Amino acid sequence: MTAQTVTGQTLTLPTLEGGSIEYTLQGKDPILGEFTRPTKPITSRKVYAAAHVVPVMNADNTPGAPAQLDWEATLAYRHELWSYGLGVADAMDTAQRGMGLDYEATKELIRRSAAEAAAVLEAKTYPALEGRTVRDLIACGAGTDQVDPATVEQGQPGLAAVRAAYLEQLEVVETSGAKVILMASRALAKVASGAEDYLSLYSELLSTASQPVILHWLGTMFDPALAGYWGSDDVAEATETFLTLIRENAEKVDGVKVSLLDAEHEKQLRAALPEGVRLYTGDDFNYPELIHGDDTAYSDALLGIFAAIYPAASTALQAYDDGDAARGRAILDSTRELGKHIFSAPTFYYKTGIAFLSWLNGHQTGFQLVGGLHSGRSLAHLAHTFVLADQAGLLRDPQLATERMGLLLKAGGL
Repeated sequence: MTAQTVTGQTLTLPTLEGGSIEYTLQGKDPILGEFTRPTKPITSRKVYAAAHVVPVMNADNTPGAPAQLDWEATLAYRHELWSYGLGVADAMDTAQRGMGLDYEATKELIRRSAAEAAAVLEAKTYPALEGRTVRDLIACGAGTDQVDPATVEQGQPGLAAVRAAYLEQLEVVETSGAKVILMASRALAKVASGAEDYLSLYSELLSTASQPVILHWLGTMFDPALAGYWGSDDVAEATETFLTLIRENAEKVDGVKVSLLDAEHEKQLRAALPEGVRLYTGDDFNYPELIHGDDTAYSDALLGIFAAIYPAASTALQAYDDGDAARGRAILDSTRELGKHIFSAPTFYYKTGIAFLSWLNGHQTGFQLVGGLHSGRSLAHLAHTFVLADQAGLLRDPQLATERMGLLLKAGGL
C-alpha cells in the first residue's frame, strides 16, 4: 500500500474544539517505509482483525430494522484482511453483534465467512496463508442473541435459556469450521447470581466444544450491559473467577481475548495464564506495547482497530518476523493516536470510525452501518479521524478519500 500526498489538496475541517482548520494532506512518515502485503505467513504473533459488516446502501438501515448486508463488499473486506496475512474475527462486536446485526444475519455471516475462508485456502489465493487452517483464518463469536436481556426470567429459567442459546450458537460456529469465540452475554450478566453461575455454565460450554475456544471478556466501556461480568464489579475478584475457569479447563482454551483497556491488568493476567493459553489483546489503546511485549512475554491480538489499520499492522508484524522489533514497534506506535481516537468515549461507537475509513478507502460505496450506527459520531470526530488516518499513511487513495470527506462535509452543511 503506497500512501501518496495529494499535492496542494487542502480541506477546511471542523475541529473537536468547535473551530476549523485548513488541512493539507501530508501522508505517512517516510522513515517507516511502505506498507506491504506479506509473501509468506506471519509467525511472530497470532492475530485476528475484528471486521465490520457492510450494509446494502438502499436498505432500511435504521435502528431495529433487520440487517441487510452487502455480501460482496462484506466478504471482499475479509479478503483484504487475509491478503495482508491476518486472521479475521467475525460476528463480534465490531460486526455490530447485538448492536444492529440480528441473529439471522449473524448466522448467515458466520456460514458465509467460514465458507469463504475454506475456499481461499483451497484456491491458495494468498501466499501469506500457506499452511494455515480455516480456524487460523476465521474465528466467530458464539453468544446468546436469541435471549432478550430485557425480558429474560431471573434465576434458573433465565440461566437455562442462556445455556440453550449458547449451545445452539456453539454448534453454528463449529459446524461452519470456524474457531469459536465464546462472547460475553448481556443476558447472562443479568440473570447470573454470582461467580458460581458463570463457572458452571462456561465449564459446560467448554466441555461441549469439540476444539479449544477463545474466551472473550468485554469491558463496560464497550458494553455497559456487561457490568459485573464473572460475578463481580471488582476487577481483581472477577479476574480470579476467570482464572479459575481457565485453569480448570486449560485444554479447552485456545486463548483469552480481554478488552478492558488496562495494560497493567493485561500483563498480570498474561503472566498468570496456564502454559499454552494465549492472551489475545483486545486493548485498542495500548496494543503497541502489549504486542511488542518485554523480555518475558508478549500478547497476541484480536483487535477491532486492526480492521482499520491492517496494512500498518501487517507490515509491523512482518518486521517482527524479520527480527526488526524496533521498526515493528515504531509502525504500531504511529497508529496509536488513531486507535485512541476511534475508540474514544463513547467507545460503543468505534464501529463508526472503522466503517468511515472503509468508505474513505473505497471498500464500500456509502458511509452507512446497519442499525443507523453511522450517525454515532460527529462531523468533527470524523474529520479528526481523516487527519489521523492520513498522518498514519492509511488513506490508500488520498484523492478518493479527500473527495469523499468533502462530500460528507458538504452534506453536513460545512
